[in-house]
Amino acid sequence: MTTSAHTTSLKTLNIATRKSPLAMWQAEHIKARLESLYPDLEVNLVTMVTQGDKILDTPLAKIGGKGLFVKELEQALYDGRADIAVHSLKDVPMVLPEGLILGTYCKRETPTDAFVSNTYDSLDALPQGAVVGTASLRRQCQIKAHRPDLIIKSLRGNVQTRLSKLDAGEYDAIILATSGLKRVELSDRIKQEIDIDISLPAVGQGALAIECRSDDDAVLSLLKPLNDGQARIRLMAERSLNRRLEGGCQVPIAAFAVIEKGAENDDTGSHNKTLWLRGRVGSEDGTTLLKADKRIALMGNQADREAQAEQLGIDVADELLSLGADGILATIYNNKDKA
Repeated sequence: MTTSAHTTSLKTLNIATRKSPLAMWQAEHIKARLESLYPDLEVNLVTMVTQGDKILDTPLAKIGGKGLFVKELEQALYDGRADIAVHSLKDVPMVLPEGLILGTYCKRETPTDAFVSNTYDSLDALPQGAVVGTASLRRQCQIKAHRPDLIIKSLRGNVQTRLSKLDAGEYDAIILATSGLKRVELSDRIKQEIDIDISLPAVGQGALAIECRSDDDAVLSLLKPLNDGQARIRLMAERSLNRRLEGGCQVPIAAFAVIEKGAENDDTGSHNKTLWLRGRVGSEDGTTLLKADKRIALMGNQADREAQAEQLGIDVADELLSLGADGILATIYNNKDKA
């Protein structure tokens, strides 16, 4: 038997996952990590097709947002068919159903947006009037703010489907998550990682999170080694901002937090750390793009820092609201209701 520093009383663990190639990669990645940690644990994948996978001809903003990708997985947790569900965090609604929690925030992959084209090397190299595909209102509003001349067209489907539409000539370029392309070994399709100053990432972009039942202590204990404390602080700040704005996963809200190492503390020799959160809310046509940011010094233990991160998210969201974010979001929700 392989030696492991971790033990568990559980004999089997079932992971709920979508069947898309990227979702399967994510579930297999967590399965491999758990099997490495717990050699005696049998880990199984429970695959399913979600409502979001079935409806491919309508923009997500008009059919309920990305929560459609997680509901069936959450039902499997309620039913006991699965013990955990592995999600791309940016697909997870800001408020979870009663009795479920995000037990783990994993180490974050590259959070940027990727420019993909067979003809052009960068966003700025696109000719006037070029057609760009994306399913994200967040990407749409920021790209239009940077290049008002571009034509943005909706693009749905998994990574391979979107790339095939590009290859068929339906778009001059498409925008995808850098992390997703890396995970399915398609990094060679990335022509440019778009600068964060041009396209601030989505809340939770590049991060995997593991959802489980809140009262399942055995599973929560088992997941602890997969948790990344710094990623958790950053992601909690981003999700707190989105929650304060009452934004779903499919609205033009961007948020990105980083932890910066500050000056050395003369008394302890340790480095003070600062949490920097940037947030944006934009109109769909890119004519309005509100920006706010704030830094705080992180103090105390992990729980203290998580509370500080959540408060920072609220503070930056309140600044965006003071700039008029509520009006922009209300217009978008009204348009969605009329669609």
